[in-house]
Amino acid sequence: MKILMVGDVVGGPGRKIFAREVKRLKDARAIDACIVNAENCAAGSGITAALAKELFDAGADAITLGDHTWGQKEFAGEIGKIEHLVRPCNFAPECPGKGWTLVAMPTFRFAVVNVMGRTFMAPCDCPFRAMERVLKEIPKDVPVFVDFHAEATSEKITFANYFHGAVTAICGTHTHVQTSDAMLLPKGTAYLTDLGMTGPYLSSIGRDLQPVTRKFLTGMPGRFEVAKGPAVIEGAIVTFDPATKKASAIETFRVRDSA
Repeated sequence: MKILMVGDVVGGPGRKIFAREVKRLKDARAIDACIVNAENCAAGSGITAALAKELFDAGADAITLGDHTWGQKEFAGEIGKIEHLVRPCNFAPECPGKGWTLVAMPTFRFAVVNVMGRTFMAPCDCPFRAMERVLKEIPKDVPVFVDFHAEATSEKITFANYFHGAVTAICGTHTHVQTSDAMLLPKGTAYLTDLGMTGPYLSSIGRDLQPVTRKFLTGMPGRFEVAKGPAVIEGAIVTFDPATKKASAIETFRVRDSA
C-alpha cells in the first residue's frame, strides 16, 4: 500500500495546486490514501470547516495541523465536528479536537497522529510523553503515520529514532522547506525531516517577499500576506505493508508550476 503525505498547504495557491494534483498523483502512482498538513490553508494561518471540506473533496483522507491551529477564531467551535482532522496531540487537554484519528479504507486501516515540537515553538506539552500516551490508545494492529510539526531538525530526528519501530512513518512539517534525508530506519519506519510546502514558491516560505524583506531590514512589524504567482506541491510517498506495519520505501516528490 502507498500513502501520500503532503507538506503544509499555504493559502489559496496551495489549495488550488492540491486540488489539481492530488487525484492525478493518486491515479498515476497507485496511491491508496493522502494525509495533508493544512494549518496554513486559510490565508496563511489556520483552517476552517469549509476549507477542510474543500481539501477532503480534493482527495485528502486525513488532515493534520500545527501551531496555527487556532488561526481562525471560529475554528475552535468547528474542530470537534470534523472527522479525520487532527490537531497536535500535545496541546493542553482542555483544547477542543483530537490528536489522532483512525482512517478506514476499503482494504486496510491506518492511524494518523499529529504532534508538535517544543524547540523554537510555542509552549506545549512534551511531544515524547504525549506520543507514548497516544500509542497506548491506538489498536496494536494498525499502521501509524505521524506528522511531527516542529522547527528544529535535531528534535525531529531524535523523536524519530525514539519511536522508530513503533510507527510506520514519521514525517516533519512546519519549515516549508523539503529536506533531502528521506530514509528507512532499521526497524521499518520511514522518515523525512520535512515534507516541504504546498503553495507559492516565489516567496518567503509562502509569504509575499516585500513585507518579509522589510521586516528583516528594519525590524519593523508588518502584515505578511500569502504570495501570488506559481505554486508547488511537495511531500513524500510511503510504501508499507499493512500486515507487518513496516515501511519498505519512502520517496519525495515535487510538482512545480512554471514561473
